Amino acid sequence: MGMKVLYIDRKVKSMENIVLVGMPGAGKSTVGVILAKVLGMNFIDSDLLIQDQEGSLLKDIIKKQGLQGYIKIENQVNRDISVENTVIATGGSVVYCPEAMEHFRETSKVVYIKLSFNTINKRVGNIKQRGVVLRDGQTLYDLYKERTPLYEKYAHIIVDAEGLGIEDLMERICMEVRDR
Repeated sequence: MGMKVLYIDRKVKSMENIVLVGMPGAGKSTVGVILAKVLGMNFIDSDLLIQDQEGSLLKDIIKKQGLQGYIKIENQVNRDISVENTVIATGGSVVYCPEAMEHFRETSKVVYIKLSFNTINKRVGNIKQRGVVLRDGQTLYDLYKERTPLYEKYAHIIVDAEGLGIEDLMERICMEVRDR
């Protein structure tokens, strides 16, 4: 059915991780699981690690700790991830965590899944339910404009995912990672 099996050259630092960054709704967790299966890697969703450590849902942590408190926790959890050969899907706000992002840049290939604001807006739905880090009065568009330069700053690889389904996005990420 047109599914190509991709071979990734394992001599390219087999311990290296792939860290997926991007806006909420970009498909980081969804494509991350498939990517890990295809590449024979492990998979971690760092939002789930945060929820596990704190014993609460993201939206409840944000409500209880406030945005700065949440970002401090997010920084600590992501900074402390010590794995090899793993695809890591991060929360969209991880780019506010300089220590975590520097850690990822040293230990991983950071891949920014880039999408237009219109696509993100269509996909996101209820952003408060998702535990999206928004300041009072901040819109999703404000957040998009604020985060996009940060994703670009930290990424080793930028993948334009506009118009791509999950399988095509996974293949594009595989090709980009293999070529670098």
